Amino acid sequence: MNSPELYWLTLTVVMTACLWLPYILKLIGQVGLVAALTDPNGGRDFDAAWATRARKAHANAVENLVVFAPVALLVGLLEVSTAATATAAVVYFFARLAHFVFYVAGVAPLRTVTFAIGWGCTIIMALRLLSTV
Repeated sequence: MNSPELYWLTLTVVMTACLWLPYILKLIGQVGLVAALTDPNGGRDFDAAWATRARKAHANAVENLVVFAPVALLVGLLEVSTAATATAAVVYFFARLAHFVFYVAGVAPLRTVTFAIGWGCTIIMALRLLSTV
């Protein structure tokens, strides 16, 4: 039951779990370790716009993972993988990585395009599941 969808889902989960590092390191550098760990605002008061965008990009990645993960899991566990779903899983990973980079860099048009690509990958996998019902 080892599918490409489950492999790329795992990589996507690990990547998403690491996306907080740039902005928390910025916060530590900005206010110090103790203040960053006890910040009642949750790190929202950055002195650099990129760090605020990184926090928002991370939140967006988590929000989209909540939708992508179940369909990727179901495709893998139900063993209904196709070339299209395998490709969608790979493209989703790189689209979400690019989305984070473009969001942090403040490149809105490319951020939107990479978001849409990731969304499309999720839809491809969901359609595959619906076609097996």
